[in-house]
Amino acid sequence: MNKIFITKYFKFCIILLLAFLASCGSSEEVVYFQNAENFETTVETNSFTPLFKVNDIVSIYVSTLDLSAVEAFNLKRGQTNSGGFEFIDYLIDTDGNIDYPVLGKIKLLGLSVEEAKALLKDKLSDYLKDPVINIRITNFNISVLGEVNKPGNYPVSGGRLTLLQAISLAGDLKIKARRDNVLVIRDFNGTKTYTRVDLRNKELFNSPVYYLTQNDVVYVEPNPSAITASYMDSRTTIIVSLVSLIVTSAVILATRN
Repeated sequence: MNKIFITKYFKFCIILLLAFLASCGSSEEVVYFQNAENFETTVETNSFTPLFKVNDIVSIYVSTLDLSAVEAFNLKRGQTNSGGFEFIDYLIDTDGNIDYPVLGKIKLLGLSVEEAKALLKDKLSDYLKDPVINIRITNFNISVLGEVNKPGNYPVSGGRLTLLQAISLAGDLKIKARRDNVLVIRDFNGTKTYTRVDLRNKELFNSPVYYLTQNDVVYVEPNPSAITASYMDSRTTIIVSLVSLIVTSAVILATRN
């Protein structure tokens, strides 16, 4: 009885070991940019520029040598703890406009920051001499979800962020993340687009989602082994209990015989 049990138990262990080895991922599943050659050069042709969208919150500050002349265009919300002033930001409405002091409705939808500066400078030329205009998007955030080490929402200060930089902010991908099917969800004025990219391929750099825009969502799927592991985790306790019961029963039977 002991020999039969030991033989079956040994076979069971071998099967478990083989299953574990079969589930181990290969380097082809986890290495980035596999088709990039040594000393290869790539010329960047993606001249990405963020454009204003509906519901963007825009900070606009105008300055000239005549400080009193610009007060009407820099509305204050209140005073900060440091003694400075907090200025009002502007929301781009569903028609793509902001409601700007003195000038009224100004359409910024679809413009870049530089185009918006030129537009405002032209409209302010009747009121100010050589105005200097600073514009930035204050709600530029991206979200990274799924199989990353630090999922979350991340603010972007520079107005320009790549997909790789976003993944870096999120602590890189977990070892069981799919690198060949990363999803970028983009909302442009109520229309959502879904684009999938392969991080293992250098063509990533030519993707329209390589540069992220405000409020993009990056989702990283678990790979099949991670899904299987999650499925098996819920059954681990049951399996361990059954194995323990079998071993205990076999020992008792062997002892009696």
